[in-house]
Amino acid sequence: MNDRKHLTSGEVEKLVAATKGATHEARDRCLLVLMFRHGLRVSEACGLKLSQVDIEGRVLHVARLKKGLSTTHPLRTEELRVIRAWMTERKRLQPANDAFFVSARRLPLNRRTAWVAIRKYGELAGLPLDAHPHMLRHGCGYALADQGADTRLIQDYLGHRNIQHTVRYTATNPARFERLWR
Repeated sequence: MNDRKHLTSGEVEKLVAATKGATHEARDRCLLVLMFRHGLRVSEACGLKLSQVDIEGRVLHVARLKKGLSTTHPLRTEELRVIRAWMTERKRLQPANDAFFVSARRLPLNRRTAWVAIRKYGELAGLPLDAHPHMLRHGCGYALADQGADTRLIQDYLGHRNIQHTVRYTATNPARFERLWR
């Protein structure tokens, strides 16, 4: 049994690739990409409103839960591509609500549905551990640390009020010492 609590960037790529041909491919691909790239909790992702996703302004307004600090994140080209694909599909469904992610029944996406989908895609991708939504959030923190992001910046990005929740991502990363002793 693997005790790791995060997915690597490569595993996330495999997870996203596993949505290919799925019934809800556009929605699930968008869900996975946004959860990972923005460190969204499953409830934050399922609670996203259309007004929080500004395609023209290229920003995502993240309303953090658990007393986290809400932030506005830039949307990158890949993210905009999956958002546009999902918006095309969502428009066809014609839901009578402002939820960004909706189910086949045209209701706001349920966190349990997201949980089950992520587990299924993890199995399809052949991941070495049982994937669950929070692994995407932790994966975001570790990926940012691997890119050399400052602990305080990661803290702000993930909406942590307490730095102790953030140091786990940078404390195990040897890259943090790269600029020492030059």
